[in-house]
Amino acid sequence: MTIATSQTDRLGTNPFVVEGPIVAGSGIPGPNFALGAIAGGDRESEWVYCQLVLASQTTLQPGQWFQWTRDYVASLLTTAAAVVGQRCGVFSGAAQPPTLTGGPVGAITLAAGTYYIWLQRNGQAPSQVATATAALVVAETTTTAGQASAPASATATTKAIANVNFAAANQTFTATTVNGSNLLTGIAGLSAGSGPFIGAAVSGTGIAGGTTIAGITYSPNGVVQSITLSAAATANGTGITVTATGVLEATLMRPFLSKVN
Repeated sequence: MTIATSQTDRLGTNPFVVEGPIVAGSGIPGPNFALGAIAGGDRESEWVYCQLVLASQTTLQPGQWFQWTRDYVASLLTTAAAVVGQRCGVFSGAAQPPTLTGGPVGAITLAAGTYYIWLQRNGQAPSQVATATAALVVAETTTTAGQASAPASATATTKAIANVNFAAANQTFTATTVNGSNLLTGIAGLSAGSGPFIGAAVSGTGIAGGTTIAGITYSPNGVVQSITLSAAATANGTGITVTATGVLEATLMRPFLSKVN
């Protein structure tokens, strides 16, 4: 399974671009599309065009969960703020199609202001999860903004997210580590667009506890070439097995907040 990429023929944008901040009178047009507009792509994907108003500087990362109102005003999803009946989906990232230094998806830090973003509601996508149970077709909200969870059984007082499932509880691949370096090279066991994703927690021989993925370098066709870690490796290793959790591939089927657990 791999995440979807936009195949839209719309001019001037694609679902991975964040527009803004939009300032009245600045001469910068916004929004560029009608709120609620849909863009499609491969792997059955659909994105919805929504408004996002940020009160403070915020970093958006691949797989963050959002909900949106009937007026297509989006907000980061949390248990406390979740509204039963509202539609929801994920931020797929804010990068153009793969380049040598970019990639299918990436994080972006935004100042306070009004923005317009594309949120994915259908198809295969990255998803931030606290816990994932493979093949479970139910997920739920958490207290962490933008993070979902898919435990083996529902957690009381959370809000259920219907129509999403995870193919696996984690992702594994092999890599080479160098003691004192925060770069993983010699990546194997991954296909184009399949992840891992920025923000995912990684573990393996020679990788310090609590390490996450801080950056990824791709080939032009989207295959991971190297991974930058948040902490340096503590040992040399070749072909070590690395396990990534926390940001995983999910299949979205137009999810919505269905009930209070």
